[in-house]
Amino acid sequence: MGQRMLACTTCHGKEGRAGPDGFYPRLAGKPAGYLFNQLVHFRDGRRHYGPMARLLEPLGDDYLQEIARHFAAQDLPYPPAPVLQGVSGALRQRGEQLALRGDAVRQIPACVACHGAGLTGVQPRTPGLLGLPRDYLNAQLGAWRSGQRRAHAPDCMAQIAQRMDLTDVNAVATWLALQPVPRNSKPVVALTQAPPMTCGTHSAEPPPVRTVAQPVATTPAPTAVVRGSYLARAGNCMTCHTARGGEPYAGGRSIETPFGTVFAGNLTPDPATGLGRWTADDFWRALNEGRSRDGRLLVPAFPYTSYTQVSRSDSDALYAYLMSLKPVVQANAPHALRWPYNTQAALWAWRALYFKPETFVPDPARDVAWNRGAYLVRGLGHCAGCHTARNALGASDSGNDLAGGLIPQQNWYAPSLTSAAEAGVADWPLTDIVALLRSGQTPRAAVLGPMAEVVQHSTQHLSDADLTAMATYLKALPGETTRARPPVTAALPVQMQHRGARIYEQQCAQCHGPQGEGVAGAYPRLAGNRAVTLPVTSNLVQIVLNGGFAPATAGNPRPYGMPPFVLQLTDSDTAAVLSYIRNAWGNSASMVTEVEVTRQRDSLR
Repeated sequence: MGQRMLACTTCHGKEGRAGPDGFYPRLAGKPAGYLFNQLVHFRDGRRHYGPMARLLEPLGDDYLQEIARHFAAQDLPYPPAPVLQGVSGALRQRGEQLALRGDAVRQIPACVACHGAGLTGVQPRTPGLLGLPRDYLNAQLGAWRSGQRRAHAPDCMAQIAQRMDLTDVNAVATWLALQPVPRNSKPVVALTQAPPMTCGTHSAEPPPVRTVAQPVATTPAPTAVVRGSYLARAGNCMTCHTARGGEPYAGGRSIETPFGTVFAGNLTPDPATGLGRWTADDFWRALNEGRSRDGRLLVPAFPYTSYTQVSRSDSDALYAYLMSLKPVVQANAPHALRWPYNTQAALWAWRALYFKPETFVPDPARDVAWNRGAYLVRGLGHCAGCHTARNALGASDSGNDLAGGLIPQQNWYAPSLTSAAEAGVADWPLTDIVALLRSGQTPRAAVLGPMAEVVQHSTQHLSDADLTAMATYLKALPGETTRARPPVTAALPVQMQHRGARIYEQQCAQCHGPQGEGVAGAYPRLAGNRAVTLPVTSNLVQIVLNGGFAPATAGNPRPYGMPPFVLQLTDSDTAAVLSYIRNAWGNSASMVTEVEVTRQRDSLR
């Protein structure tokens, strides 16, 4: 488990002892419930730190609980308390008062009242306050005061922090940072008395976390609802139509496009804000024609250009499933598109050029499996939405169907599914293709980034028959002929080669091997890995800066993680090590430039 957690300990210090700069807090020995809640908050958007959110997005609750238990079990000594210069006696006294006795006039309870008499935390989820740097404590209290941090009741830190002025914040952070940690630093089992403040009903359960929407219980469950639930999985509908940390299918998730921001709609059956007044005919028209209930043209960020191939019977099953969900009152946010893309006239012109309603027609020359796979890949799966290039107006380039494309505004490249040099699988056994779609990892390849989300929320839940059908279709895709690429040989400057080799040895070789050989089932091979030598380098830069996990699936429930190096490596470091990897051990590809890395880093801010 410690090896799997390198994605965490690279920043949070060996065994979770804390990062050397004080920015990344200690994880070791904290209550498991507290650690789990923090992981969920980062993943689901209640805490805002981009690298953490991106790292945790592919992981489910079970794995997050295991991670929390792992670090909670680390019983490690704390370093000595720091020596802080220039701390006045008055500041120390005020900090001690707030920590041990509170301030009754301002209704600020003492820290010990909730965090335990020894300030080492309370099970199951109240953290210890000792052994933390002053700057970190100041930052956390400041975030509570400003509303950047939020929590479910009965957590009252926001209300408490807002009653403190900046001098109080600095005083208590300074006093806590100066205190030595006792030899027994384990959290206590329970408080000796109830906490002094309540912000709602106390519960022994952790706050609610994102779950999968289920059909309304009926006995027996209607066939159409069960089928619609499965089809919603195949279409990965919930991922786009659920805001991070929000109610399933209630909409609100933003989708960045080159033309502005689109917000996914509420698909629950609420009559005022959702689909409660929609009929099955209305829903079919939205999928097949890209029109709303009132006749308005829908923006093609809703992938009706693919959904138009969905059959009427599948549309009706999807409608039945959505109508069975719990209604959620959540108004739809208006799109924030630039003129003229926010006008119906622009949509009318776009559709005249690039869209014609149709339904899937099986190819009589192909077998049943191929046709089923084509239906899923082209229709519900809307794979072309990422894996096909788009023109200046955002329309898919049908001449290069599934031949690769840059995902707008995300700086991820969805590689060509028709090219053996990128992600084509014509020479793969069907079983390997199915395994990748089901588990996200095989000896041949692993998925990260947006595709990890697809595997986690969609393809791992599909039947063997449907996965085999998709694999059959993908395996039979015609080979790429329009963009044949000659081998690229990059003559790396000697200084860059030496620098890249040194960084690789220091930061990468322990996992990926000194010769890029990788570790089977854990860390991918870099030598001869076609993902390493893609002509578009954005994925490599994303992975080095952001890190990431393969999706946690039934077939790979405890994936190994790649640490984020966004704060450890400079842009020139990143360019050097990637250029080295792309031209070592028999690899041959163009260099990665510092400008490319800088552009990617700027997009993360």
